[in-house]
Order: sequence, then structure tokens, then C-alpha cells
Amino acid sequence: MRSRWLISAFSRTLTLACSHPVHCRRFSSSATAAAATTAVAVKKVTKSNFEPALEDLRLRVREADFVAIDLEMTGITSAPWRDAFEFDRSDVRYLKVKDSAEKFAVVQFGVCPFRWDGAKGSFIAHPHNFYVFPRKELPVDGPSYEFLCQTTSIDFLAKYQFDFNACIHEGISYLSRAQEAEALQTLSSAYKDEFNNSLYNLEEHVEIPLLRTADLIFTERMKNRFHQWCDELIKSPAKNYRLEENSDSNKMQFQTVFFKMRPAVLLDGFSSHQLKLIRLVLRKHFKDLVYVRSVDENAMWKKIVVYTDSEEDKASLRKEVQEDLLRNTEARVRSAVGFRHVIDLLTSEEKLIVGHNCFLDIAHIYCKFFGPLPSSMVEFALAVHKNFPRIIDTRHLVNSSHVIQYLMKRSSKSLSSIFSLLCPRISSPSLHVASNSYVKVEVQADETGSSCFNSGAKHEAGYDAFMTGCVFAQACSHLGMKFELHSPSIDFSKNDKIQNYMNLLYPSWNSGTVIDLSTGIENPDSSYKRRYPQIVFSNIVLVWGFPSNIKPKDLKECVCKVFGPDSITLIFFVDSTAALIQFSKEDLVNEFLILKDNLESNDDPISVLHPLAKLLEGGNTHAANYETYRDICGSSISKVLFVDQAEAVGIRWKTKVENGSGETQKFASSSEITPGDNSPAVKQVIGKKNDPKRQSHHQVSCEDILDSLHASKLLFEKQVRSTR
Repeated sequence: MRSRWLISAFSRTLTLACSHPVHCRRFSSSATAAAATTAVAVKKVTKSNFEPALEDLRLRVREADFVAIDLEMTGITSAPWRDAFEFDRSDVRYLKVKDSAEKFAVVQFGVCPFRWDGAKGSFIAHPHNFYVFPRKELPVDGPSYEFLCQTTSIDFLAKYQFDFNACIHEGISYLSRAQEAEALQTLSSAYKDEFNNSLYNLEEHVEIPLLRTADLIFTERMKNRFHQWCDELIKSPAKNYRLEENSDSNKMQFQTVFFKMRPAVLLDGFSSHQLKLIRLVLRKHFKDLVYVRSVDENAMWKKIVVYTDSEEDKASLRKEVQEDLLRNTEARVRSAVGFRHVIDLLTSEEKLIVGHNCFLDIAHIYCKFFGPLPSSMVEFALAVHKNFPRIIDTRHLVNSSHVIQYLMKRSSKSLSSIFSLLCPRISSPSLHVASNSYVKVEVQADETGSSCFNSGAKHEAGYDAFMTGCVFAQACSHLGMKFELHSPSIDFSKNDKIQNYMNLLYPSWNSGTVIDLSTGIENPDSSYKRRYPQIVFSNIVLVWGFPSNIKPKDLKECVCKVFGPDSITLIFFVDSTAALIQFSKEDLVNEFLILKDNLESNDDPISVLHPLAKLLEGGNTHAANYETYRDICGSSISKVLFVDQAEAVGIRWKTKVENGSGETQKFASSSEITPGDNSPAVKQVIGKKNDPKRQSHHQVSCEDILDSLHASKLLFEKQVRSTR
């Protein structure tokens, strides 16, 4: 477990914008890639074989007793201070997870259905490894997808032979449910406008002035061509009559086709201006010809002139074209839904979903495939439970079971370590392990051939999903579950021992809590060993922007000199210039903030010699209560340093103090107040103008110090009383 007292190193991130596939060199190499622990056939699914793989998966999921999942992402945290800390309150912790899910992409999605086969006395597993890439598939206005890549995460994926070429070139795109609804509305509106402009209206008499000789010649020629076509059509209805019109380098063709069982002319090679002239000719000279624009199977607009024999036929044609446009819109959007069909399958079948340390995975699933993440943890939990009514987190299951903890002793809690310890016969088949509670698992390939199957390796989503399912099955056996008594299918939700772990997820590895998805309530985790004393968020002050050479012991020393040796219970450094200070009493929070503001607004000798002067050196130190930390974490902006983040969020005040009525006052130095700023939320503290010469220790007399001490004491006591 890495110390969080001071973070000096961080992973760089970069933004990747996605509009079209780009050619990129494969990052991974066989020399550095980790070999598979054991030969497990994992089905590789890309957009080229997605449709048949989805149909096969439908059958496997319907037959399954549970489905294990795993995700691979392009990063975890967009800034070091967004990492998971024990000092994170539940709302802050959720905001950090929300930020991660919104900023990074899912590049692999592992799905592994497990079915109990009573005849064989084993589980049958079907691991699938889906490559996912958020490609823009629809001609809808709006920016292309963007996501961050954390260099450590990309390097980690490359180390384990992640195929970036397959992801970018062959990855399956998707639309969330919210995006699908928006796309349907947008495309339907666009096609409706096209439809209204596609059928020419007999009552429309807007003339196009024919000022150019070329336009006059063209319209006359078109009139003759259509007359000729109609005459030939009447004489020989079955003849495929073609007339060609050559003009400069363009080749314009009249080709007889059938559209909606009606004779029609397919127009090809005409400019938009020429098409307008053709519509003018039709309106003035041909009552039985209708100009139509229709979308073909390649989403390309076709220009057609259709022959109708009555007004009723024209109305019928209009209705048919409109229905075609609607069907085309729905088909295009349905095709663009892509990988989300897998998520819809999992939600519709309501199978038990098993993941390992999967809170972030679930957040990604919601963000990518359902819609924008809710603003609060409770809303998120209840929304997830509505879509996935049964979820098991094997990390929580392993940590909370005394039986499994006894078997693991002090082993690592990583998935691969748990898999090797609990499932040795699967992870290392050559080893002979005697165990009465051993659960057999067989991997079964379908009949599509071996070309789609790879030998799985850890940190590949499909194989990690397989390992997760094996761990769950073995853990259930250790808890005393007898699978042979539940043939032909197993309902885990009705097993008393498994119910104790249902829908309980770790919000983060060091939260010390589990959240119940069925209620949205977060409770302490009895198995968690806390590194720090009890955290009281109302007793915490956030300080940032202080000199980077101040260490935790220096910060504690200068504060304790003022408020007493027992005034501080904890100090936690968010990064090198930001810290959370927990006082022993809640009253000390406002007293510290008031004193800080008092020292900064006065340049008297006591301010210069005060123990807190070291913390305030440089004039850039800010301070507030814990709610400000929450507000900063809630911003979508992500700067590397916390002090830059606070500035980017728009914090211009230096100190924020809450008075007894719950209202806040924000104090800023004169240099931070812009001319004309009359905001009631910011109060300028009037003090003497800073004079560097007056701050020299050599010019401070004993009398000055005594006078300043007395004046400062009176002012401090007055301000403290005003806040109570």
C-alpha cells in the first residue's frame, strides 16, 4: 500500500479525439508481453464478427447461472489529487469515480457466462473479449468523442500485449441509451426536413428567374427529355430506356428504374442548381411526375423522378417515402448502437453479474451505455440496481469471508493472486492439488472455428472475466454451497450464504466502507483495517498554495504552536502544496480560518513573527472547510496540481469562513479584487498596505511587538465571537 502523505510523482495524461480510425503502430511486443498462465480459449470479438458473436452470446447468457465481467480502460485518474484517499467523504469519493468514468475510455470488455453442468459436475465457461472503440458512426452534428489516456495505463496494457491496432481499427462502436434517443430525434428531424423538400408540391409556384442563356437552354432540353421519356414509357412500359446528356466533363444520365412499383428516372451527375431547374420544369410542365429524394442502403441520397397516375397515387407515394425514411433512421441508429446490445442483453436477462473490485467498472458501464452519471452516490446506486438487480463483488466476498481469509492468510488481494490461490487446478493444471471443495471449470469454444479464439492472458478483459467467475465459483464452494444440489440451474439469490454479499460494492479500495446498491446506503466495512484514526469531516480544514518546501511535520508544528499540541489529530497531504488538516475540535476550524485572514490582512510585527507566517509565506496560501474540497473535486476541469485546479475552478478568495448561522464569508486580499467587483460573496479586508521594509525583523521593537500582540488578540477574539 503506497503512502499518500506526499505525492511527488504522477502519470501524464493526454487527450485523444476520435472521429475516424487512424493508423497506428502496434504498441505491444511479444518480447515484453506476459504469457498466459494456462491455455484458455478466449473468443476475440471485433466489429467484423460482432453480429454472429452477439447471437451466440445471447444463447450462452440465457443458459448461464451467472455472468462475470471485466473492463480495461485508458486510465484511472485524470490528476494525482483525484486518486482515492482515506480522507475522501462518500460524496467526494463518488465524484472522483464519476470524473474517471467520464474522462477515460473503455477499450476492452470481457464477458464470460458460466453454466453449471450437473452431468459433468463442472461449470462451463464461454469467455468473450470484446474490443471497444467509441467511433462516430452517425452523421449527427456535434463534436467527435474525446477521452484521456494515462501513460501508465497505456504502458501497462502494452506490457500485457494489448492489441491497439485491433482496438482502433476493429473496435466495436456504441451509443448509450441517452445518445440513441438523441440520435433518433436528430436524424428524424433532419430526414423530415429532407422529406418535406424532396416531394415537389403542385401548389408551390415559386419561380426561379432564368437569367442565363445556359439555364434557358438546359430547361428546354430537360423538358424535351422528359417528354421523350414519358412518350417512350407509354409506348413500351417494360423497356429500360436510357438517355444521356453530356455537358462539359459531367455525364448526366436518365435511367429508367422502378421505385415503389412505379416507373421512375434515376438522376445522376447533375449539380444542385441543375436539379433545381429540373424541379422547375416538372412543376410547370408535368403534373404526373414527382421529384423524390430517398436514402439508399448506404445512407446516400438518391434523386428520382417518379411517374404517378393520380393525386391519390401521389399521396400514397409521399406516405411510403416518409415511412422509408423513418425505417432507415431507426435501422441506422440501431446499427450504431453497436456494443450496447451486449449491455442490453445483460440487463434484459437479469442474470447475476460478477465482477472484481468493480465499482469503477459499473460506473463506466453506466456512463458509456446508459447515460450521464447521476450527481450523487445514492442516485447512482439506485439507478444501477434498477438495471442490474443482482451484482456480486468478489473483492468484497473474499475480504469479508472469514473462511476465505483464513485460506488466503496475508496474500495479495489482486485478482490474479486470488485466482492462483483459490483455483490452483485451473491456473496451474500441472500441479496436483488435493481438495474436497475443488470446483471444476471447463472452457467451451463454439463452432465458428479456432480463428476467433486466442489463448487468454491476465489483464486481458475476457480472461480476467474468466478468472473472476472461477474465483466466485470456488468462493461459493468454500462457503459451503453444494452446486450438485441445484441442478439443472442455480439461483444464487436464494442462497442464504450468498445473499449476505449481494449488491455490496467497495466504492474504493481504501474507503473502509461498502455501498448497498439496493438502498444507496454506505456502511462501514468490518473487515477493513484503517490506517488513520477516525476521520471527522466537520473538523477538517483544506489548505493549499503554501510553499512546496513545507513538510507534514513542519505544518503540524507551526499550527500546534498556536492552538496547542493536541489541537491536530491528522494531517494529510493531497499533493506538495495542498493538505487536509483535521483539528481535535470543530471550533478550531473557524478559529484557524479567522486567524489566517487576520494575519494576512495586517502587516504588523505580530503577523511577521507569528508561527503561521511560514505557512502563509509567498501570499498564495488559501484555506477553507471541507465543503470547498468537495466543490473543487466536483469540477470537470482536471489540472495536475491542486492549486492550479482551484484557480481554474474560479476561486479568487483567500479564506472562506462559515459563521454560526451557516452562512459563509470569503476574504480576499486587495490584489485579488478586480476593479468594479461588487460581488456580495467576496469581502475585501481593509488593512495597511504591505511594506517589505516594515516586515524586516531588524525594524521591530519590543514595544511594537507588545502593542501588536494586544491589538491582534482583541481583534481575533472579536471575530471569533461574531462567528458563534
